[in-house]
Amino acid sequence: MTTALTDAERIGAAQAYIDALVSHDAGKVPFAPGCTRVEMGLKTGFSGNHLCRSLNRGLQYRVIKSATVPEFTVAGEAVRARFDLTTKPALAGRRVGARIDETFIIRADTTGRAEIHRIRAGIRPFLTR
Repeated sequence: MTTALTDAERIGAAQAYIDALVSHDAGKVPFAPGCTRVEMGLKTGFSGNHLCRSLNRGLQYRVIKSATVPEFTVAGEAVRARFDLTTKPALAGRRVGARIDETFIIRADTTGRAEIHRIRAGIRPFLTR
Protein backbone atom coordinates (compact mmCIF):
# COMPACT_ATOMS: atom_id res chain seq x y z
CA MET A 1 0.00 0.00 0.00
CA THR A 2 1.37 3.39 -1.01
CA THR A 3 0.97 6.24 1.42
CA ALA A 4 0.11 9.63 -0.08
CA LEU A 5 2.28 12.50 1.09
CA THR A 6 0.91 15.91 1.93
CA ASP A 7 2.27 19.03 0.26
CA ALA A 8 3.72 20.01 3.66
CA GLU A 9 5.65 16.72 3.90
CA ARG A 10 7.06 17.18 0.39
CA ILE A 11 8.01 20.80 1.13
CA GLY A 12 9.60 19.69 4.41
CA ALA A 13 11.89 17.28 2.54
CA ALA A 14 12.91 19.99 0.05
CA GLN A 15 13.46 22.48 2.89
CA ALA A 16 15.73 19.98 4.67
CA TYR A 17 17.93 19.93 1.56
CA ILE A 18 18.01 23.76 1.35
CA ASP A 19 18.84 23.99 5.05
CA ALA A 20 21.74 21.57 4.50
CA LEU A 21 23.14 23.81 1.75
CA VAL A 22 23.75 26.44 4.42
CA SER A 23 24.46 24.30 7.50
CA HIS A 24 26.65 21.75 5.66
CA ASP A 25 24.92 19.02 7.66
CA ALA A 26 22.88 16.66 5.49
CA GLY A 27 21.89 14.37 8.36
CA LYS A 28 18.21 15.36 8.14
CA VAL A 29 17.88 15.29 4.34
CA PRO A 30 15.69 12.35 3.32
CA PHE A 31 17.53 11.17 0.22
CA ALA A 32 16.37 8.01 -1.52
CA PRO A 33 19.34 5.64 -2.01
CA GLY A 34 19.22 6.15 -5.79
CA CYS A 35 18.69 9.91 -5.68
CA THR A 36 20.32 11.86 -8.50
CA ARG A 37 20.92 15.58 -9.05
CA VAL A 38 21.31 17.35 -12.38
CA GLU A 39 22.61 20.93 -12.44
CA MET A 40 22.46 22.90 -15.67
CA GLY A 41 22.24 19.64 -17.63
CA LEU A 42 25.21 17.96 -15.88
CA LYS A 43 24.80 15.12 -13.39
CA THR A 44 26.29 16.31 -10.09
CA GLY A 45 24.69 13.83 -7.69
CA PHE A 46 24.93 10.07 -8.23
CA SER A 47 23.24 8.60 -5.13
CA GLY A 48 21.76 9.63 -1.82
CA ASN A 49 25.05 8.83 -0.08
CA HIS A 50 27.04 10.84 -2.63
CA LEU A 51 24.76 13.86 -2.22
CA CYS A 52 24.97 13.58 1.56
CA ARG A 53 28.78 13.49 1.48
CA SER A 54 28.87 16.42 -0.94
CA LEU A 55 26.60 18.59 1.22
CA ASN A 56 28.63 17.74 4.32
CA ARG A 57 32.14 18.19 2.91
CA GLY A 58 32.05 19.39 -0.71
CA LEU A 59 33.96 22.59 -1.40
CA GLN A 60 31.25 23.65 -3.88
CA TYR A 61 28.82 23.84 -0.93
CA ARG A 62 31.23 25.05 1.78
CA VAL A 63 31.29 28.56 0.25
CA ILE A 64 27.53 29.01 0.80
CA LYS A 65 26.77 31.51 3.56
CA SER A 66 23.00 31.96 3.48
CA ALA A 67 19.76 31.32 1.62
CA THR A 68 16.61 33.38 1.33
CA VAL A 69 13.25 31.91 2.29
CA PRO A 70 12.24 29.66 -0.63
CA GLU A 71 9.10 30.09 -2.67
CA PHE A 72 7.60 26.61 -3.08
CA THR A 73 5.08 25.26 -5.56
CA VAL A 74 3.87 21.66 -5.53
CA ALA A 75 2.47 19.71 -8.48
CA GLY A 76 2.00 16.03 -7.68
CA GLU A 77 5.38 14.53 -6.74
CA ALA A 78 7.26 17.64 -7.91
CA VAL A 79 8.25 20.43 -5.55
CA ARG A 80 9.73 23.53 -7.13
CA ALA A 81 11.81 25.78 -4.88
CA ARG A 82 13.04 29.22 -5.93
CA PHE A 83 15.47 31.06 -3.65
CA ASP A 84 18.75 32.97 -3.60
CA LEU A 85 22.07 31.85 -2.14
CA THR A 86 24.91 34.09 -0.97
CA THR A 87 28.53 32.95 -0.72
CA LYS A 88 31.02 33.63 2.08
CA PRO A 89 33.96 35.12 0.13
CA ALA A 90 33.79 38.86 -0.57
CA LEU A 91 35.93 41.04 -2.81
CA ALA A 92 35.70 44.83 -2.59
CA GLY A 93 32.52 44.48 -0.54
CA ARG A 94 30.77 42.33 -3.14
CA ARG A 95 29.73 38.71 -2.88
CA VAL A 96 28.68 36.21 -5.48
CA GLY A 97 25.11 35.08 -5.15
CA ALA A 98 22.96 32.74 -7.17
CA ARG A 99 19.28 32.56 -8.03
CA ILE A 100 18.35 28.93 -7.59
CA ASP A 101 15.42 27.18 -9.25
CA GLU A 102 15.32 23.54 -8.13
CA THR A 103 12.71 20.90 -8.76
CA PHE A 104 12.60 17.91 -6.43
CA ILE A 105 10.78 14.66 -7.14
CA ILE A 106 9.61 13.48 -3.72
CA ARG A 107 7.85 10.18 -3.11
CA ALA A 108 6.90 8.16 -0.06
CA ASP A 109 9.22 5.35 0.96
CA THR A 110 7.87 1.99 2.13
CA THR A 111 7.15 3.43 5.60
CA GLY A 112 5.30 6.46 4.23
CA ARG A 113 8.15 8.92 4.86
CA ALA A 114 9.02 11.53 2.22
CA GLU A 115 12.16 10.76 0.18
CA ILE A 116 13.92 12.89 -2.42
CA HIS A 117 14.40 10.82 -5.59
CA ARG A 118 15.58 13.43 -8.07
CA ILE A 119 16.77 17.04 -8.07
CA ARG A 120 17.02 19.26 -11.14
CA ALA A 121 18.77 22.59 -10.52
CA GLY A 122 18.98 25.81 -12.48
CA ILE A 123 21.44 28.45 -11.29
CA ARG A 124 21.90 32.10 -12.32
CA PRO A 125 24.87 33.84 -10.61
CA PHE A 126 24.78 37.51 -9.61
CA LEU A 127 26.89 39.99 -7.59
CA THR A 128 25.57 41.54 -4.39
CA ARG A 129 26.77 43.85 -1.61
